[in-house]
Amino acid sequence: MLNAEINISEPNLVVVAMSGGVDSSVAAAIKTKESDNVIGITLKLYDAKKVTNSKTCCAGADIIDAKKIANTITIPHYVLDYEEIFRKNVIDPFISEYQSGRTPIPCINCNEKVKFLDLINFSRKLGAKSLVTGHYIKKIKIKNEWALYVPEDKERDQSYFLFSIKVDDLDFIDFPLGDFTKNEIRNFAKKMHFHLHDKADSQDICFVPEGDYKNFIKKNIQNPIQGEIVDLQNNVIETHEGIYNFTIGQRRGLGISKEKPMYVKEIDPKNNRVVIAEKEEVISKEIFVKNINYLTEIDDFDIKVRVRSSGNFLNAKIQKNDDREAVVILDQPENAVSPGQACVFYAEDNNGIRLLGGGWIDSTN
Repeated sequence: MLNAEINISEPNLVVVAMSGGVDSSVAAAIKTKESDNVIGITLKLYDAKKVTNSKTCCAGADIIDAKKIANTITIPHYVLDYEEIFRKNVIDPFISEYQSGRTPIPCINCNEKVKFLDLINFSRKLGAKSLVTGHYIKKIKIKNEWALYVPEDKERDQSYFLFSIKVDDLDFIDFPLGDFTKNEIRNFAKKMHFHLHDKADSQDICFVPEGDYKNFIKKNIQNPIQGEIVDLQNNVIETHEGIYNFTIGQRRGLGISKEKPMYVKEIDPKNNRVVIAEKEEVISKEIFVKNINYLTEIDDFDIKVRVRSSGNFLNAKIQKNDDREAVVILDQPENAVSPGQACVFYAEDNNGIRLLGGGWIDSTN
């Protein structure tokens, strides 16, 4: 049942964001062992009938799964209809970013503008003391501030997607899975007799049917504009059916035959052009980052960065222009750094690898 009217107002209330997956289900179960005042909330984000991919979240069967788990661990469960909010803050920007020649990350937008904005505000209005999620990240108290760290399970590390959490919300958000591995979580779910203990993990672009983002964008825009594919000398090599079909560093699907492999170096939305070059030309040493969110004070110094969610930690220096913009200078050039992706900042200390913040890649050099 969709229910946006939750008549609860208790100071010790614990709200668990339940996506219908094994991680948030176990997070909820853990909290019931610590408190007898826990509720689960699932956000209905999109129409599940339009998405046939089984690796989704927050719609259709996932809502049913979340409710089953809530019944199993005997906590109240509510479903909030967030379709309009999700479309406005995640789906529409996803489409417009690709049309602008950028490569977006909808999962970060969802965390920032839905889960860690609206849901936090909603939970606070209920009088809750915390919002719990099933993300893999560690939260540690250092002196008088909370710090976020790469989790125990490095393969499940979700810190890249969480750089935009606001400092003022760190004391309110709880991440109980940071010290566990995925296998331990699945074993816990199995011991609890959760029917979804072996359920497949959700994918990032949960709202895209079959994971085909190009077809999804094509169906959601009017009259894709054809353009030219050119080389660095401005020679027209081929035509394209819309710049949304391309990402920086792309090699396959260019429809080009040359002696050496060619890669997308630049996407020019103003002139509706895609610029291609050989691999050694598609590297960057400087990254211009905007709309930065800092989780702690950072001066100009050596840091580690990630420029893609599955990427390695890269050694770099950061030069702040102001509180919201900076230039990141990599020690070694990196291939296929894409505007629209996130550049996330880290530093290593005695507690592990700390998440310092991050921002959006505006351009590279």
